[in-house]
Amino acid sequence: MPTLADVIRELESIYDPAWAESWDAVGLVCGDPAAEVRKILFAVDPVAAVADEAIEWGADLIVTHHPLYLRGVTSVAATTFKGRLIHKLIKNDVGLFTAHTNADVADPGVSDALARAVGLTGPLTPLQPSADDPRRGLGRVGALSAPVSLAEFARQAADGLPATAGGLRVAGDLDRRVQRIAVSGGAGDSLLGTARAAGVDVFLTADLRHHPATEFMETSGGPALIDAAHWATEWPWLTDAARRLTSISAAKGITVETRVSETVTDAWNTTAKCEDLK
Repeated sequence: MPTLADVIRELESIYDPAWAESWDAVGLVCGDPAAEVRKILFAVDPVAAVADEAIEWGADLIVTHHPLYLRGVTSVAATTFKGRLIHKLIKNDVGLFTAHTNADVADPGVSDALARAVGLTGPLTPLQPSADDPRRGLGRVGALSAPVSLAEFARQAADGLPATAGGLRVAGDLDRRVQRIAVSGGAGDSLLGTARAAGVDVFLTADLRHHPATEFMETSGGPALIDAAHWATEWPWLTDAARRLTSISAAKGITVETRVSETVTDAWNTTAKCEDLK
């Protein structure tokens, strides 16, 4: 039976913590490295619903994309939701491990899975390559097998991503023919200029704010924009991460059972018109 330390070693061989941003907090959050691990749940967010799912399934470890803590703390008392989560995990012998920005820039990483989910084919290249390795980096650029209208691509992307209350927001001429696409899992505001410089037809990402998006569409004359839910753009990575861990572990004689959480942890759970709220 593999230990938590064994599993962490394999995860960090895939998603090297040295690749993480300096402000990030990745790696083991709680758990005994000597504990045995049989079942691993993969999820985007470390929240109560995911912890409950892990406990009900009998998981020994949760691997999340988003960190639980990004800043130093002086207490994990169960007076906050994060403290309560830590208490619940420890009481039920469930470890928590995070692969965040190190998974974003990995090859393959979060944006590779997003690109495949929305139908990009052929080779993928980083939108913003890492300084130390051009094969890694933020975002991905790829192509559709044939040109389609922006409206058709938006429908294809919506079908390929998990459903959320907000769906997809599209900026651009819906009849425009598009083929070369850039994607970036998670918040993509910082890559708007990079997407323009890449000469793509569409940039699909999440968390685009009003003013940057408006200025981009007014001044760039460049890519159309598709804004998806943050959670939805990162969820496809879970299957890839679970598959890679299972494969590399099996090659070394380590057997673990993995499961991808389908719990929707997007912060928004409905949309409504003002008249619907009266």
